[in-house]
Amino acid sequence: MTLLQVRHTTHYNYNLPVRFGEHRILVRPRDSIEQRLESFALKIAPEPAQLRWIHDVFGNCIAVAKFDRESSVLRIEANMVLDHTPEMALNFEIDDRVKTYPFLYAGEDATDLEANVQRQFPEQEEVTRWAQRFVNASGATDTAGLLMTMTHGIKEGFKYLRRPDPGTQTPATTLSLRQGSCRDFALLMIEAARSLGFAARFVTGYIYSPARDDGEHRGGGATHAWCQVYLPGAGWVEFDPTNGIIGTRDLIRVGVSRLPRQAIPIGGTFIGKKDDYIGMEVDVLVQKVRSPQDSMG
Repeated sequence: MTLLQVRHTTHYNYNLPVRFGEHRILVRPRDSIEQRLESFALKIAPEPAQLRWIHDVFGNCIAVAKFDRESSVLRIEANMVLDHTPEMALNFEIDDRVKTYPFLYAGEDATDLEANVQRQFPEQEEVTRWAQRFVNASGATDTAGLLMTMTHGIKEGFKYLRRPDPGTQTPATTLSLRQGSCRDFALLMIEAARSLGFAARFVTGYIYSPARDDGEHRGGGATHAWCQVYLPGAGWVEFDPTNGIIGTRDLIRVGVSRLPRQAIPIGGTFIGKKDDYIGMEVDVLVQKVRSPQDSMG
């Protein structure tokens, strides 16, 4: 058993007290066979007048907060402990018929996956040309090898930047600059995989960054992003192009979506002048603990 504790704190600061609109908060991890939520607590200041939980169209668990008081600070803190036992990353079993590329999704899978195959930027042909570099032009290509090579190609060939600006670069921009944030790399791989006919989707969450002989993971200290690709027989498989991770080792999945903007960890509005807003501070700490009762201090 590997217990990981996460503390995710977000501060919004204003020059003077403002009113807040509805806020949607995506910070509760998705329970699954390789990560089980042992405890979870959400603290919000000022205290919302109403807090309710819903499941969105992707099955993500969303907290919806409504406020009835003004404040110059909005603070949202999520604390959680997970039993995180990752799968064997390189041993995922896919159906024999899709072990070589190209292939087509069949039957009901094809219908249900259609939205995740459609590209967000179909006009960006440079992304298609880049993706074709990982395909064997003279014959069939090993499917797992194609996706693994693409994942490591982004990790080794692009410069990682911690970019605090909101939003995501277009895949063409990331290709042109040869640099980007984790969410930029995730979107590039999603679009590249979709251009080859794969169903792919965006994942938001956290990353545990232990000290290793080959260095720490990139993307720690903030929310992290990667992608999933659907492979019949194995299902949705994680690919983290920022760190070259295949599978869920050190990755804590919180939300999945078709587009990056559908998986914003915290989204909301305030009522006031634009200049009233000073800025936002985000801090994420992930560490191993011995029991769910252990505290970060």
